[in-house]
Amino acid sequence: MYDKIDAYILRLINESTPERTIWNIEKIRQGAPASWNYIDGCMITALMAIADITGDERYFNFAENFISSFVAEDGTIRTFDPEKYTLDDVNEGRVLFELYEKTGKEKYRLAADKIRDMLLHQPRTYEYSYWHKLIYPNQVWLDGLYMAQPFMALYEKHFGDKDYSDVIRQIETVRTRMFDEDKRLYYHGYDASKMAFWADKKTGLSRSFWLRAIGWFSVALADIVEILPEGEGRDSVVSIFQEAMEGVAMYQDHDTGLYWQVVDQPGREGNYLETSGSSMLAYAMLKGARLGVLANEYAAKGQKTFNGIVDKYLSFTDGELNLDGICLVAGLGPENNRRRDGSFEYYISEPIVKNDAKGVAPFILAYTEIKRLNP
Repeated sequence: MYDKIDAYILRLINESTPERTIWNIEKIRQGAPASWNYIDGCMITALMAIADITGDERYFNFAENFISSFVAEDGTIRTFDPEKYTLDDVNEGRVLFELYEKTGKEKYRLAADKIRDMLLHQPRTYEYSYWHKLIYPNQVWLDGLYMAQPFMALYEKHFGDKDYSDVIRQIETVRTRMFDEDKRLYYHGYDASKMAFWADKKTGLSRSFWLRAIGWFSVALADIVEILPEGEGRDSVVSIFQEAMEGVAMYQDHDTGLYWQVVDQPGREGNYLETSGSSMLAYAMLKGARLGVLANEYAAKGQKTFNGIVDKYLSFTDGELNLDGICLVAGLGPENNRRRDGSFEYYISEPIVKNDAKGVAPFILAYTEIKRLNP
């Protein structure tokens, strides 16, 4: 089946343009126009990774053409609105550094500056963590750590003063506030003001352990460990990464190697083994083992997860591969959307779809680590 995955990835880019990507199921369902967004950002990140590991220029060329269509010569990013202060819109910017390095186009550096300028003014909690979005005051979501912190670390590495203290502090704050010592898992969200309807009035925490949120955080940690230089700050992030992987690995499904949509509720009616979060954990564990910060056993765990996804959710029908079992979307609030309350019932109620980039992109990233492991 591995040889068919390459054909699957090529089909995704051959049937997509910057104005309409077949992997952005949310936009397709909404009939929304093209925009700078984290869903496409995840996919472009994955395509650049697969280009790096395979040397196939088709992946890089698609990615560069895609990003170039949004970035003007002065660095202005089409549809990017910094006054929304949403961390989601930072994510697509993480590819700008590699594009600048490989093409020498100044517009990519200027675009990175514009995203960094937004982050300089991003509202923060009293503990200096970024608000997830302006519309979510004082809220920290695990998703946001992936959306913003690798970009921040890359900016410091390439264009900044190599001061990673803010990145490290925000990760450490998440560990302090959002890690459950008994379950050994991270909650999806934390409201520092404890005012959100979904937040516990004593702790500010949301109610459940959503797989993809833990996945986002795990990928962020794996990527940041690779970016940071040796030293105390990196050691702190490594320790948090090791603890997080040790905790979540306790919940790996024995038969398939996958993880449950609500992680600590295996087999509960309505719960299911989910593709996107499982792919993220496979990637994080495989990469962590490759970098030497996780024990070798995690490479085996990650490979088991990847193979389990292939066996359970990757199907070859009507001459095409399709990746199933992907939770389309989930979140917390806002106030006028109380259905998104962080409960078990909420997380299992969201649509399950095929071929959405929030599942496909992490699957491809995990595949790059499989290819590194088995060249």
